[in-house]
Amino acid sequence: MTGKLGPDALATALAATGAADDAVTQGPAYGEDAAAIDLAGAGETLVVAADPLSLAAESVGTLAVHVACNDVAASGADPRWLTHTLFLPDDDPDRLRTVVDQVDATARDLGVSVVGGHTEVLDALDRPLCSMTAMGTTDRFVSSGGAEPGDRLLLTKGAAIEATAILATDFREECLEAGVPAATLDSAAEFLDEVSVVPDAAAVRDAATALHDPTEGGVATALVEMAAASGAAFAVERDAVPVRPETRACCDALGVDPLATFGSGALLAAVPPDRVDDALDALDVAGIAGAEIGVVETGAEGDGVVEAAEGAAEPGAVWIDGEPLAEPPRDELYPLWEARE
Repeated sequence: MTGKLGPDALATALAATGAADDAVTQGPAYGEDAAAIDLAGAGETLVVAADPLSLAAESVGTLAVHVACNDVAASGADPRWLTHTLFLPDDDPDRLRTVVDQVDATARDLGVSVVGGHTEVLDALDRPLCSMTAMGTTDRFVSSGGAEPGDRLLLTKGAAIEATAILATDFREECLEAGVPAATLDSAAEFLDEVSVVPDAAAVRDAATALHDPTEGGVATALVEMAAASGAAFAVERDAVPVRPETRACCDALGVDPLATFGSGALLAAVPPDRVDDALDALDVAGIAGAEIGVVETGAEGDGVVEAAEGAAEPGAVWIDGEPLAEPPRDELYPLWEARE
């Protein structure tokens, strides 16, 4: 039945409070419509990011927390608080419990408190819809638009980490039918444990001029977005972008470009040339793989890959292997979901 959850069901949702935080003076509670956070001493800048998530049916609560917190981390902040708006297709208590348990466990792992939100049933849906707002604090905000000419572009972990986990779970049967070994899919499904970039950002943010979190549309879209925000031109080598064997197997099996699909788990960073070693060393200490994949060009003349391409390196342009990327690609998982409708 469409509408708010009853008190008993709502109590289940309210049980997902994540980590304890003394700055939270009013958290989620029945009858309360707002949270209260004491910002005294919390940091100089409050960073806020919001994201909805619905399509990854098996792990929607886990991914919803990570996607929102990643955006805060990719701004140089430490995620601290979450508000959680949850729409359910029915009042199935098991479905509710699954989602809120995922939210609670993931928030606790990140040290983030769930401070409020809203939960109700909307029978027009066929799967849960989680909309998360994450907040965090920092004394140095790092935007997506700070890349400078000559900066090097770094990527952590690899392309399509999130998409690999989705393909291995939501599309497991299709992958098996296409010849992907079950052992490969089992390994790929564990990529869900790596979609957070909170530790990645903490490692590189002091060296970075710009940070961005690849999500829908993957690394390719993240490059376009960061280049446009920075008013710069990016030149990238496809072979330099790390793609794990499990990712390659799943993507090849279903005809998906690893650079053009859900990329949570990777962090894109622009770093001055003299800080590249510092950034890569910090990632190594944190146990996180990192690779240099390209360069921020100086302008119309270019200084590398773009020189060999036709046309000028206009601000906001992205070139991959010398070929211009005209626009952000539509995420290549969408046709797979649409084929099921």
